Amino acid sequence: MGLSGCSQNQTIESPSPIPDAVEQSDEALPTHDDIPLTESNSQLINANHEFAYDLFASVIENRRDENVLISPASVAIALAMTQNGATGDTQQAIANTLRLQNVGLEAINEFYQALVTDVQTFAPIDQDQNEDVQNNDEVEAVQLAIANSLWGRDGFMFDESFLGRMKAVFDADLRLLDFAKPDAPAQINQWVREKTNQRISQIIDTIDADQVMFLINAVYFNGPWTTAFDPAQTRDRPFTLLDGTEIQHPLMSQMGQFSYLETEAFQAIQLPYGADERFHMVVVLPGLNSPQEAGWTEFLTEELTAEQWDTWKTQFTRQQGMIQLPTFTLNDMMSLNSVLESMGMAIAFDPNQADFSGLSETPTFISQVNHVTFMEVTEVGTEAAAATSIGFSVTSVQEPVDPFEMVVDHPFAFGIYDTKNQVFLFLGTVVNPQ
Repeated sequence: MGLSGCSQNQTIESPSPIPDAVEQSDEALPTHDDIPLTESNSQLINANHEFAYDLFASVIENRRDENVLISPASVAIALAMTQNGATGDTQQAIANTLRLQNVGLEAINEFYQALVTDVQTFAPIDQDQNEDVQNNDEVEAVQLAIANSLWGRDGFMFDESFLGRMKAVFDADLRLLDFAKPDAPAQINQWVREKTNQRISQIIDTIDADQVMFLINAVYFNGPWTTAFDPAQTRDRPFTLLDGTEIQHPLMSQMGQFSYLETEAFQAIQLPYGADERFHMVVVLPGLNSPQEAGWTEFLTEELTAEQWDTWKTQFTRQQGMIQLPTFTLNDMMSLNSVLESMGMAIAFDPNQADFSGLSETPTFISQVNHVTFMEVTEVGTEAAAATSIGFSVTSVQEPVDPFEMVVDHPFAFGIYDTKNQVFLFLGTVVNPQ
């Protein structure tokens, strides 16, 4: 991104990214090989969990009879970028929504910089990996990529320090674009396609005349199971829908040692990815009474909470057993405007109250937040992608137990969890796997 002049505000000159144009200033944060468990980062981890579950609860409130897929990590990173351009009550509202009321912006930036830096150590995205895994008995490495970008309207003046933080902290591609051109949305969508391995084709439909900037986050995950399911064991089996109807759908099957938890209300299992087992799919299956609407709603609202997860994660034990899990593919897209407004960010969407003076001297407000997700679960593993766009407009030893049996044959919830950074990359529900 080309910078002009020495004033506090600046315009983006080049339509192409110029990586060295924004140099790291004295205020730039150091890079980290890992996220140290400081008191501040412990708060951030807990806040991430709370935000993830609160966001999930808000999204599914009116969609409890549908398949849902969100990426809390993608939304949180996009909002953290946005917070850097906000001041006053607007910045506080974003912090409150992220459940970071008592954490300073510098600590938040340092946390996310360490997260983005950590992810860059993963293997590059290989579009042929799924095919390679199917033809290779060795466990492939998990692929994970997080990418950020800032798309500014040609001629709009941005605050210099804001642009510097986008580059230094979030490693964002800084791009100029003539929003008036018909192909402007296509250029943004092409970036998203590239960063999500072609799994998400569109995040922007049209660009309104008063829109001046888009902050976009993309997350891509491709994880082979540590122990793949044998396709020969996959069978069409009954899956019970919320209304009690049974359908026939392929369920994968596997015997082995798993991290497992069972209570009176549910069964839960962690299915690891890759050789190092850093990432897990956590599947939570409510009791047989819960597929009915009332039981399913109670499960979603009372069992799937951040507080419950903090309790559960210490109670899993290694046990021998059998898991049957549906194959499924999810595609989801939604506007998060009303969800984020209900979570405490209404001021940021109000053109009369929003304060993004840290972004530009020209008054702006958030006009749209779009979220698009994809996930495919097969015998080989899981491929998932997400993109979030925020558009701105002006104005111990265990006793032996009997082998368990977990047959995921009715609606269930799941998440993909990074055990190292303690971040949920994805959360979702499956009420109908077809």
